[in-house]
Amino acid sequence: MAVYKIFPDKDTFIFTEVATANAGYDEIIELGGYPIQEIGQSARILVHFKDAEVTNILNNKVGRSRGNWTASLDLNVASAYETPTSHSVECYPVAQYWDGGIGKYGDNLFTGSEDTSGASWKYTKAGKNIAWHTEGSFPENVTGSYNSTYTGGGSWFTGSSGIDLDFTQSFETNDDLDIRMNVTDAVHLHYSGTIDNNGFLLKFEDGIEFNTSSSIRTKFFSANTNTIYPPTLTFQWDDQSYVTQSLNVLDDTSAYIKITNNEGKYTDEGKQRFRLLARPKYPTRTFTTGSVYRTNYALNSGSMYALKDEFTEELVIPFNSSYSKISCDGSGPFFDLYMDGLQPERYYRILVRSEIDGNTCTFDNDNVFKIVRNG
Repeated sequence: MAVYKIFPDKDTFIFTEVATANAGYDEIIELGGYPIQEIGQSARILVHFKDAEVTNILNNKVGRSRGNWTASLDLNVASAYETPTSHSVECYPVAQYWDGGIGKYGDNLFTGSEDTSGASWKYTKAGKNIAWHTEGSFPENVTGSYNSTYTGGGSWFTGSSGIDLDFTQSFETNDDLDIRMNVTDAVHLHYSGTIDNNGFLLKFEDGIEFNTSSSIRTKFFSANTNTIYPPTLTFQWDDQSYVTQSLNVLDDTSAYIKITNNEGKYTDEGKQRFRLLARPKYPTRTFTTGSVYRTNYALNSGSMYALKDEFTEELVIPFNSSYSKISCDGSGPFFDLYMDGLQPERYYRILVRSEIDGNTCTFDNDNVFKIVRNG
């Protein structure tokens, strides 16, 4: 497939309410800007993906060409409170190593003894060790933001080799609050070793944080969620190979399209090539020694596939004219899916979309399979 997701090896959110507390094992990660007893507070998110997984994808699946792929940081919203009419979320590559930790937000607030097993607003490591860089200690091309009451809050790269590393997503009233942030430039610098891969920090724009007159709290599912919505780093690239050879291109809107080699169940490893049979639903009569119902057709080069979670009906891989194109060879249409880029113990439905005779046609034909955990 030309869409591949990897999941965090650690994430947490850091907050000013208990500036030395860790929440690295919470099911929720949070962005916030809100007052408590007229004192402005803030919450920011840290998330990290393994170097080995990024390298494996770019070396062995995508290829080394930087212009051939994109990477997006994706977080799914769980709930949101007092969202303003417009606001922005900012994302930066983190400049210092940090520990994930095993704390939870509620433990810190209600037990009276905060968990210090990992990163907090003030410290990067367990046991209240190694403070985040602050003004006067920032290395070159590194910065951060905080107020005088709560120093800390993370440090991040602002740019490298002429590349701007300030990523932003803006939201308006009634927008979907899920984060889909293009971070390709940062991942490229991580991959090349130009900057250390310490993951990403997300925060609200400065005007919202530490606000004493209004409040906003947006909660996202973390890597520890029991749902299917953990954060992901999503790679996309164009892997289409299109040669029709002697095949005719399907031009009948009353078409029949199905997967011919769907085994129904696959382990969460390796790559599977799905082949399609595409033909008119009512073939034209011809004098032939074979069945016209077995004659395969090519789909046009703009045809796409999508993958939908069968239970939630959400598109895990949406139709995309650049990154989910259907290929073709002399045997017919096909596309590839990397099973280890999908969540196990889920059922998925394959959808096919093609422009036929000026009409957009979508097909599913009960093409459902399950991913099971290997071993």
